[in-house]
This record gives sequence, structure tokens and C-alpha cells, in this order.
Amino acid sequence: MSDVAIDERSVRDWLSGWGSEVAAVDFDTAERRFADDVVGFGTRATVARGRSNLRADQWSHVWPAIADFRFDADGADVWVSPDRCRAVIGAEWHSAGRTEQGDTFPRGGRATVVLTRDEPASAWSGRHTHFSLQPLDPGTWTGSR
Repeated sequence: MSDVAIDERSVRDWLSGWGSEVAAVDFDTAERRFADDVVGFGTRATVARGRSNLRADQWSHVWPAIADFRFDADGADVWVSPDRCRAVIGAEWHSAGRTEQGDTFPRGGRATVVLTRDEPASAWSGRHTHFSLQPLDPGTWTGSR
């Protein structure tokens, strides 16, 4: 297997593992995947700087309120830098949201994740995440310029 294939597989495995932690609402294990100074843009938190803030301002509000979370890790776009120490992921994700009445509805979106590591043999560390919900149906847009 080539270095490129190895790196892409390791990035997809990192993403899939994190998705499993989100689904299990396993904050402690998930936090260890990220750098202390991670910056996250979320579906709830506009900007969360640092692991503890990302957990408190984004993850703790969303993860317990959704079900069946998963990334499309195999379908994700993955770019690894020539030095093999930086990677960017563009991936779709899927989950089930819950209404106040307890009904579920499809809740999906997209994520961009930036990973770094000190050397190619090191583990990846999350440095930036950007989550967004799927766009609204264009038929629901109103108004004009």
C-alpha cells in the first residue's frame, strides 16, 4: 500500500472513530482526539476555542439530543499534505434529530475537519472542525434583492 493510501485510510479511520464516539456520546474519548487549542465552528456554537469550550458549547448540547450519528467516512474527500503531517477532510454526516415531543427526523449535514500530526508515524490530532446542517430546500426561500 502506498503512503498516500495509508494516510487516506488513517484519516478515514480517525473520522469513523470520532463518529462512533459522537454516536455513543463519549465525550472523554473524543476529546483526546483533539489538540488543546482546537477551534470549532458548529451548528450551535458560533466559535468554540479550546477542547473544553468545544465540548461545553457545542458537543454537550448536540450529542445527547441526536441519535444514529455517523460520518460518511468512505465517501469523504481527503487531502493530505506532501509532508504527510496535515490533512483536511470534507465529509457528509447523518443523524436523527428529536423534537420536544420525542419524534425523530432526519438531520444531516457537512463537516470540514483539519488534522495535524508531528510526523507521519504519529497519531492525527483535530485542530479545526466546521459543521453545518444540510441547506434548506430552495423552495422554502423567500424574498428577493
